[in-house]
Order: sequence, then structure tokens, then C-alpha cells
Amino acid sequence: MQDLSERMAEPIEPTERRARLLVKGKVQGVGYRAFAARVASQRGLFGGVRNLGDGRVELEVEGPKDQILILIEDAKTGPPASRVTAVEVEWSQATGRFSDFQVWY
Repeated sequence: MQDLSERMAEPIEPTERRARLLVKGKVQGVGYRAFAARVASQRGLFGGVRNLGDGRVELEVEGPKDQILILIEDAKTGPPASRVTAVEVEWSQATGRFSDFQVWY
């Protein structure tokens, strides 16, 4: 059993995290950004979503890690007309720069 000093030395996972998602597949022209914005807002997440020139969709999202993990699972499905083939995720520390979730153009 660890004593208190050992437990206090363990790193504490921050509750607020940042994730950058790159979504591949048939994800443009199918309502994916509106879907992502709705789901992220329902989960209390902040950031935005945009189409990229190479056909992918990018989400920058901040909030509780457990809610971001649920969003990632939703992102793998997408709206009915989409066909997601991959979702890449990069984690980092939250910046606190977002106050809502927006569709970026």
C-alpha cells in the first residue's frame, strides 16, 4: 500500500482537456459540421469544426475528457449521410480560449 507522500507525487489528470480530431471519409457536404456542433454543444464542449481542403473535417474541442471521449465515439458514426473511415485524435492541455462551439468557415 502506498503512503500519502507517494500518492501525492502521482500526476493528477486535468479535468479539462483539448483534443484535435481529424475525420476522414465522406464527411463534407453531408451535414457533418452541423452534426458535430450539435453533439459537442449537447455535451457542454467548447471549440469549433471546419472543413479542410483535402476533404477531411477538423474539430478542435475543449472540455471534460469523459465528454470528449463520448464525442469521439459520436464522430466515428457521424450523421446518416456520412461515411466515416477514420478519426485521428491529438490530445493536449486545454487553453480556455473558447466560450462556445461554432461551425468555422
